[in-house]
Amino acid sequence: MKFSGKVWKFGNNVDTDVIIPARYLNSSDPKILASHVMEDIDSQFSDKVKAGDIIVAGENFGCGSSREHAPIAIKAAGVKCVIAKSFARIFFRNSFNMGLLIIESDAADKIDQFDTVTVDTEKGEIYDSTTGGKWKIGSLPDFIQELVEVGGLMNYAKRLEEKNA
Repeated sequence: MKFSGKVWKFGNNVDTDVIIPARYLNSSDPKILASHVMEDIDSQFSDKVKAGDIIVAGENFGCGSSREHAPIAIKAAGVKCVIAKSFARIFFRNSFNMGLLIIESDAADKIDQFDTVTVDTEKGEIYDSTTGGKWKIGSLPDFIQELVEVGGLMNYAKRLEEKNA
């Protein structure tokens, strides 16, 4: 996978209650969740974010409760990828299960708000065309790349079922 997007930068310990506030969890509709994503940090975020944009954050992104709504809301808002120094473990797994690409990298410290970043998972690099910065990232296992490409674990399971039918 290779793609570029504008960066939206957030800090450390962005929890799932900030990603999608609990008051909106009465819906599982991705469009509704997307309309409220990150609103307790930036009330205009859902109006400003565009398809293909990238979230960059500090340490422990996605901490807090184990709701799948958080990666669904981010993905439905059009965010292509989240790059952070580290992720809460349950958010890490939920993201791939929901088909949201996440990347742990120290590059998160060096990328700024509104930079344009290119992620190339095949080359294993992040390139910041605004600053010229380039960072190596670990390669994603084929299974994880396929989960993201097909849109998550449910779509992956459906695909397997169709192949075996």
